[in-house]
Amino acid sequence: MKTSYRTHTTGILDRWTCFFGLMLMLALMTNAAIASNPTPVNLRTAGNFVILAKTTITTTGTTAITGDIGISPAAASYIVGFSLVAPPTTFTTSPLVTGNIYAADYNPPTPVNMGTAIGDMQTAYTDAANRTLPDSTELGAGDITGKILTHGLYKWGTGLLVSAAGVTISGSATDVWIFQIAGNLILANGAAVTLSGDAQASNIFWQVAGQVTLGTTAAMKGIILCQTNIAMNTGATLNGRALAQTAVTLDANAITNPATGGTAVRNIGMAPQEFSLMQNYPNPFNPSTMIQYSLERAAQVSLKIYNLLGCEVATLVNEYQEAGSYTVPFGINKETFGLLRSGVYFYRLEAGSFVSTKKLILMK
Repeated sequence: MKTSYRTHTTGILDRWTCFFGLMLMLALMTNAAIASNPTPVNLRTAGNFVILAKTTITTTGTTAITGDIGISPAAASYIVGFSLVAPPTTFTTSPLVTGNIYAADYNPPTPVNMGTAIGDMQTAYTDAANRTLPDSTELGAGDITGKILTHGLYKWGTGLLVSAAGVTISGSATDVWIFQIAGNLILANGAAVTLSGDAQASNIFWQVAGQVTLGTTAAMKGIILCQTNIAMNTGATLNGRALAQTAVTLDANAITNPATGGTAVRNIGMAPQEFSLMQNYPNPFNPSTMIQYSLERAAQVSLKIYNLLGCEVATLVNEYQEAGSYTVPFGINKETFGLLRSGVYFYRLEAGSFVSTKKLILMK
C-alpha cells in the first residue's frame, strides 16, 4: 500500500508540474506576443511634415510632394529647386508641393513652431533607437531581400540592404514595425517595400543612424527617421515621411503622406474650440463618404469603423495629431467591396479622453 500511495502521489505531482509548466509557457508566449507588437513612435509635431530637415532640402526634375515640408534652423534659401512663391508670410507654397512650406526665417510663430518640430523629430529618433528587447537581431545578416516581415522590433548592428527583389511587410492596420539600423539603409534600384494585408505605412518606422539611399525607381513605405542624409534617386517614391537631421535630396520623386486606412487631411482655418465628431457626408453612401472631426488640442487619435456586431472592419486613423479640423475619406474599393455588405456601420473617434460614435449607412 505504501508503494502504491507513493506512485499515486508522484503521479499527481507530475500532472500538477506539467499543468503549471504549461501555464508558464502560455504566459511566456502571451508576453512575447505583446512585446512583438511595439507601440508606435510618437512623432508629435514632426508628424505634421512629409519632409523635415535641418540643413537643406533640394530637388531636381519633376518632383511631386503631397504634404507640408519644413526646414530649421536653416533659412528658406536652403530649400532649392522648388520655385517658392514670394513673398512668404508664416509659410509659402510651391508648384511642386500640395501643401505648405515652412522655414526658420519666416514670420512668427513659424520660427518657434519649426524649432519645436525639429526637437520632436530628434525625440522620436531617440525613442525608436532606444527601444529594447528586439524580436530579431541581424536578420538576413543585413540583407532582408525577399523576406516577409511581420510586426515587431528588428535590430541590426550594421547597415541594411533591400535588393531589387524587394521585401514585404505583412500585418494588420494596428500592427507596428520598428527597424533599428546602426549603419546605412539602401534600397537598390527598382527595389520595393510592399505592404500586405492591412499594414499601414504610418506604423512602419525606419530608425537609421547612417545615410538613407533610395535607388532609381525604388518604392519606399514608412516613416524614415534618419540621423544624417536622406537621398532619393531618379523616380524613387516614398509613401511616408522623410525626417532627416541633416539634408533631404530629391530627383524627380513622388512623396505622399502615409495612409492610415484613410488619409486624414488637416483643414486650414480657425483653431477649433472643442473636440467634436461630425456626421459623415454623404450618408447613405456608395462607394465613399467623408468623415470630419475637430481636435481642441493635440492628442493620440483613433478613428475606426465597426459593424453592428461590434467587430472592427477598418482603421482610418491611428496616430498623434495636432489641434485642428480634419477630413478623412472612407470608401469601398475593389479589395473591400465584397467584404462589406449593405447596412448600418458605426464610426468611433477616440482623442485623448474624448470619445464619440456615430452611425453611417452603406447602400450597394
